[in-house]
Amino acid sequence: MIELTKLDETKILVNEDHIEIVEETPDTVITFENGKKLIVKESRMDIRNLALAFRKGV
Repeated sequence: MIELTKLDETKILVNEDHIEIVEETPDTVITFENGKKLIVKESRMDIRNLALAFRKGV
């Protein structure tokens, strides 16, 4: 799981295996496999790097 920040500064853990799409519009919107969406403060590239780092550590 990767730690992300919601717009209200709340820290959350997200299972990166369930992320389908990450887009910047200009906010970063994550769309999950089940269709739910989440807006976070991290950039698209930050999320990519967090997911890659997590997978390297597993």
